[in-house]
Amino acid sequence: MKRLLILALLGLSSFAPAKAAGVSLLTEEYPPFSYREGKEIKGASIEQVEKVMAAAGVEYKIEMVPWTRAYALAQTTPMTCVFTTAHNAQRDALFKWVEPLLVDRNILIAKAGSGVSAKTLEDAKRYTVGTHRGDYTEALLKDHGFTKIDLATDFKASLRKLLNGRIDMMPISEPYFEKLKAEQPLEKVALLAAQPMGIACEKSFPADLLAKMQDALNKLIADGTQKAIFEKYGLRPAD
Repeated sequence: MKRLLILALLGLSSFAPAKAAGVSLLTEEYPPFSYREGKEIKGASIEQVEKVMAAAGVEYKIEMVPWTRAYALAQTTPMTCVFTTAHNAQRDALFKWVEPLLVDRNILIAKAGSGVSAKTLEDAKRYTVGTHRGDYTEALLKDHGFTKIDLATDFKASLRKLLNGRIDMMPISEPYFEKLKAEQPLEKVALLAAQPMGIACEKSFPADLLAKMQDALNKLIADGTQKAIFEKYGLRPAD
């Protein structure tokens, strides 16, 4: 009888509702949107994501890892998202989206005084342009016909190459450029592209949770919280 009772209880346990899994949110080091300050992860995107997840009422963990790893995991691992991710035609069907954390204009920049200039993107193709491997700007450059592309391990490596004269130009978020040019000798060359940036989640991500996250982000935008976060980090939001 005892054996039968145990077996019955084990059978019933298989029908018990599963404990809700937490969400894994992956990002890269890309100040001022996401960066480390000591042991703390901070940034304009980090603050928005923290508020969105708190409002959604679900357990979550934010981790900073190399972009190529983060992007791959968000395509293959349930309950996993990556941010801040550019939403373009190539990526649209790969993820479920919560956006925008930012409406971004991506521009090509050069070191000030380098003599690099281009009135059009066709002119810019004469130069060596650097970006980091796996970033959406790599695909953008290729889509626009750029062939002289130098790939680095991360954004900071490309910036060092630009300042040291090892590459001629690099793409960068225009809001970040507005902040960075006060610290580094940089100048704008040309507009490369514009697109929304958001949270990209694995395709089996629960629709009800995604809706809660989107609703929370919509409220941050509507009540001015997103704008206040941008201003806190010295960013000028797009009109």
